[in-house]
Amino acid sequence: MLRAMPHPTATPPRPSNEPVRAYAPGSPERAALKAALEDLSSNPVDVPMFIGGREVRTGRTSQVRSPHRRDLVLGTAHEGTAEHAVSAIDAALAARPAWSALSQAERSAVFLKAAELAATTFRYRLNAATMLGQSKTAYQAEIDAACELIDFLRFNAFWATRLLEQPEAAPNMWNAIEQRPLDGFVCAITPFNFTAIAGNLPTAPALVGNVVVWKPSPNALRSAHEVMELLRAAGLPDGVINLIHGPAEELVNTCVDHPRLGGVHFTGSTSVFRSIWRRVGSGIERYATFPRLVGETGGKDFVFAHQSADVDALAVALVRGAFEFQGQKCSAASRAYVPRSLWKKLEERLVAHIAGLRVGDVADFRTFMGAVIDERAFGRLSGVIEQARRDPAYRLVAGGRASDETGFFIHPTLVESSDPNSRLMSEEFFGPILTVFVYDDAQVDEALSLCERGSGYALTGAVFAQDRHFLGKASVRLREAAGNFYVNDKPTGAVVGQQPFGGGRLSGTNDKAGSPLNLLRWISPRAIKETFVPATSVAYPSMSEE
Repeated sequence: MLRAMPHPTATPPRPSNEPVRAYAPGSPERAALKAALEDLSSNPVDVPMFIGGREVRTGRTSQVRSPHRRDLVLGTAHEGTAEHAVSAIDAALAARPAWSALSQAERSAVFLKAAELAATTFRYRLNAATMLGQSKTAYQAEIDAACELIDFLRFNAFWATRLLEQPEAAPNMWNAIEQRPLDGFVCAITPFNFTAIAGNLPTAPALVGNVVVWKPSPNALRSAHEVMELLRAAGLPDGVINLIHGPAEELVNTCVDHPRLGGVHFTGSTSVFRSIWRRVGSGIERYATFPRLVGETGGKDFVFAHQSADVDALAVALVRGAFEFQGQKCSAASRAYVPRSLWKKLEERLVAHIAGLRVGDVADFRTFMGAVIDERAFGRLSGVIEQARRDPAYRLVAGGRASDETGFFIHPTLVESSDPNSRLMSEEFFGPILTVFVYDDAQVDEALSLCERGSGYALTGAVFAQDRHFLGKASVRLREAAGNFYVNDKPTGAVVGQQPFGGGRLSGTNDKAGSPLNLLRWISPRAIKETFVPATSVAYPSMSEE
């Protein structure tokens, strides 16, 4: 049994965001990252599951390969079954009493230590694993696997001590409100595209006393392994977070069907989150409590340009917002509304920028874009580009190349759509395809309406304008269309502690990762009243005779 001990920093000061390292030529961080890339490329690892603190190897394995170098094997992952999921749940529930009994300061100390390790000795391995396993460039890996993960750990520890305000006192009594974890375990289901999200989804609930079964994406097992090693090095007790991998439906359904499910922390597709919600709802009688369902799903994120927009800034925002990390961000710009008066100038700039983007191996630091994550994504995106090439409703403006000889490369692609409600303007593809609808300047109000209802998603969006009156009008008109709204900036790049992230509609439950709002979902408060001198008479004064 773990025993709480006094801690000198029970309420840590508000942290600062981790500085982003530049990796410029000749810099020590560039040399360190290149060394880590060489080490991970040359030494594939065995990737076990972690259940109750034990490394579990099943012998049923799959190879972990690099998307941009299909011949590069990064590791061999051991896959589990429903039985392993049950073992992970049992291990989590066994760890729950001791972990939840610790003070918040003691739990926070584990994750604050993990943040320091991620900022120092683990930094380059986390970045290299993300670059090689998920095909991120050095800069994209740095802002994700290093900085955002570190920020999640530090800021969550800061907020965890400030979630609840104590109630008012009254004569003859003492009132308090106690912060408790959920009753049961949390199932964390994480995506391939952000190592920071993969780290945050299990650690945020664990920080406030929950125990977790973590199922990462099969396309991010190399970085998930590094995150788990980071947490173990930080002193996370056995069983608090249990890592399992294997057939997604089998493992997830086993967790979701368990009577002690306390909650689900999910990032992934809308269809999968719907299926989880449906499964929980249809079997609600089986649970000991009502599970909390927290999900961030997808987006068909917009950029709306007004005739007063700065064309150069707009072009850079569209290229970065649409094509960084191959458009595999749920916040990526994928539809744009541009006034006819700006389109010719903007098109020229976009075509020139796209022509200058280097696509290839991310180990070459000059690369702007790597490969999409796997063969299925490559096939889906190739099909979309082919439709844009054939369908008269579209004009392929730039890009459109696809090659899978050495890796799954989809080149940045710009499409103009004559129909504002076309498939390419409304459906999420999760790749480097930006579709533009050109509207007549006099019909800007109609274009705003098209943007507001142009997609079922409501994650991120941006408006570019110098006209202050229009910015105010657009903010009101698009109020429900994006949970994260950007003015004269790209719709990507939310920073922990600055822009809490999440959206509504088909984009999820909008529980705002990177803020106290998300942590509140993982606690179950208890109100306590102590009466000092209790009543000894049943009758009330009003019952006395005249």
